[in-house]
Formats: sequence, C-alpha cells, structure tokens
Amino acid sequence: MIKAKSGAVYVVRLQDGEELPAALGGVANPGAVVCGVGMLREVALGYWEAGQYLEERISEPVELLSLQGNVGEGPQGVVVHLHVVVGRKGGVALGGHLLSARVYNTAEVVMLGLPGVKLWRKPEPTGLLGLYPQGVEPRPGSG
Repeated sequence: MIKAKSGAVYVVRLQDGEELPAALGGVANPGAVVCGVGMLREVALGYWEAGQYLEERISEPVELLSLQGNVGEGPQGVVVHLHVVVGRKGGVALGGHLLSARVYNTAEVVMLGLPGVKLWRKPEPTGLLGLYPQGVEPRPGSG
C-alpha cells in the first residue's frame, strides 16, 4: 500500500494481490470511503436477504467503477462497510455489498478521516450491524 495524507484526506494506492476491504481498515478509523477506481479479481458481492448475505462470486478480473462506504468499530473490532459497482469485459456492470476482493494490478482510493466522530456498529434484530454515529469530545491537550 502506498498512501499520502493531507489534513483528514487520505489517498491510497493498493497494489496487485492486496485484500480489499481489509486493507482499508487500517487507513482511517473512523473514516468515509469517498471513491475508488482500479481493477479487482476474486470478487464476492453480497445481497442481504432473509437475515443473511447471498453471495455472488466473480472470478475474472473486473474494472472497479465505483467504491464508497465507511470504516468504524463493531463488536468484533474494525468494520469496513463497502459497496461497489464493477464492470465486466463487454460493459456489463454489477454492484452490491463488497464481501471480499483482491486488487488486480492497482486500486486507487480516497478516504476522509472523521475526527470528532465515532462510528459504532451494533447488532440489530435484522441481523445486520446498524450504524450508530456519535460525536466525541476532543481530549484535553489534543488540539
């Protein structure tokens, strides 16, 4: 991973073989994934139905056309919640919740750190981890 930071903005380049979304969990927490482009392979998309994700696997390389989401904390640690649109050869687009993927060649992502905010994920009756944003007071001497 190659990254640069300016203020609360992070620009990240993931390289061939890196795991997405796992790699983004260590960049900005809490954070918002603003956009991403590049290529992916071994993609698993999820569609929430009847209390579980139905998984659709895409084995061939695809273009990463759109990426957005957020990074927060859940009961088991860091939660990276991403949605994507990917394009297959020939122009067919597919999208959904990104369960897993590997970078193919490169992926370029822009993230926004969220100082003063906590993004908590809590289990809900649906089985999903609901987002509970919370303002955080700055620590004395941190500003």
